Amino acid sequence: MGAEKNGQGVSPELDDLSSTLMGQAFDVLAEGVELDVILAVEDAACHVASYTFADDGPEECLEGARKKVRDLARSHGDAGAKLGDPVRYALAYEGAVADERGAYQDAVLLEFGERGRTSFSAFSLVDGKGEGDNFAWTDPAPAGEVENLLG
Repeated sequence: MGAEKNGQGVSPELDDLSSTLMGQAFDVLAEGVELDVILAVEDAACHVASYTFADDGPEECLEGARKKVRDLARSHGDAGAKLGDPVRYALAYEGAVADERGAYQDAVLLEFGERGRTSFSAFSLVDGKGEGDNFAWTDPAPAGEVENLLG
């Protein structure tokens, strides 16, 4: 608890939001569907709005998702999605991570943050896209701090 009070650590609510989003990403990949950049944003009343970014290249979609978080913070939510002032977010996307030998492996990457706290990124290696029950993933591993899109 002490770490949460000084803006460090991950709240149970953010852990739940990011874990749910990661699970959705795994489900999409297990089905063999291309994983778009997906974003989940939650307000103080625990209302969650989800957004998908798919019409551009991967980098443009990722930047679009990050911009959406900043825009939602500036506009104090999204009335159309019944989202109040956002307090936490998580975004997931498909990518690759280099292993210790420099070989790239497929991964789901996750960025998550909460207003007034340090934001983080993590990744899970994945294997068997499109193989349903044979799809496999590793436990999320930390990938470092990232910019907090909510400030």
